[in-house]
Amino acid sequence: MEKESKFQPSKGFETLGGLKTQRLVSIDALRGFDMLMICGADAFFRSLEGKTGLAWVDSIALQFEHPEWIGFTFYDFIFPLFLFVAGVSIPFSLGKLKEANAPKSQIYRKAFWRMMILIGLGILDKNAPFPFFDWEQIRLGSVLGRIGIAGFVTVVLFLNFNATKRLLIAAGILVLYYGAVFLVSVPGFGAGDLSFEGNLVGWFDRTFLPGRLLQGQFDELGILTTFPAICLTIFGAHAGEILRKINSSENQKLKELLITGLIFIGIALVWNLHFPIFKRMWTSSFIMLTSGLAFLSMGLFFLIIDILKFQKWAFFFVVVGMNSLTIYMIYRFVNFRYTSRLLFEGLYKPLGENWMPVMESLGALLLVWLFLYFLYRKKIFFKV
Repeated sequence: MEKESKFQPSKGFETLGGLKTQRLVSIDALRGFDMLMICGADAFFRSLEGKTGLAWVDSIALQFEHPEWIGFTFYDFIFPLFLFVAGVSIPFSLGKLKEANAPKSQIYRKAFWRMMILIGLGILDKNAPFPFFDWEQIRLGSVLGRIGIAGFVTVVLFLNFNATKRLLIAAGILVLYYGAVFLVSVPGFGAGDLSFEGNLVGWFDRTFLPGRLLQGQFDELGILTTFPAICLTIFGAHAGEILRKINSSENQKLKELLITGLIFIGIALVWNLHFPIFKRMWTSSFIMLTSGLAFLSMGLFFLIIDILKFQKWAFFFVVVGMNSLTIYMIYRFVNFRYTSRLLFEGLYKPLGENWMPVMESLGALLLVWLFLYFLYRKKIFFKV
């Protein structure tokens, strides 16, 4: 647990909700928006399906479901966006350490232990209740573990290579992943099979990854998909470098973010013609698409919040973004929906049983935010 972290200021001090901060507000707001989609908002939107009789509402609700295999929805963008935003913060945090002349060994050690803690928390998250007496049922792949690994690799690359070389390394990873999927033969299926049963990723994890796979034969958080996922954090660090440029105007930074995003999306759409965009395999085209969307999202938040200074609306998301790890873990182990039902069911019960899941989800979302707001006001921020 720690008090306010010091990040590179955008322009002077900003005051949000009575708390003075030197942080680039748009980064925390985007992180909070993303985390809220995982911890409450997703359940609320899904619960709206079939409730209103409006086709557009049902369409939005369906965007908060992952496709079974090939396909893409808005919900598929949420985790990649978090990996990207994790990268955005790296140039700011490392910039401070480098200015303080911190030795590389110290930075490596800090990044390594952060990775190990996140891997441990991720294993706990994905296996609760933990199978202490059945180790074969432990799932090693996790969201937090992937964030930790991607962050550590990006830190190492950031300290040793310039922006151009890091982008080339990320491009190389995506091309090699693409080549491996289509050139390495899977026993019984051959090379280039993108089916659930015959793809290289699933076969590799079944062969080399101990423990339980999420879908029996396949785990999207397994070994091979980690490599393309790391590229999202590398690209995020590039966005962070753009935002941290001292000699660039805010409009120049915005232009660079938007142009980069559009180029990435264009590459993704072309790549999609042979290597389909879908999250389960974290395909190279999927990485380029979600990275492109993340650049555009970062640019949009930067424009509205840090350039045009429309910041009051962002406070709702900043409260979440400042304690993202906290809410991710708390939401896993605290049943906010149950508490919502106990506190608010008497208010919404007259709406009828059909609407109870909607209001229950909305109440849970309110409780999540109020809990984080309490921590925010007390200046309590849990970091790894």
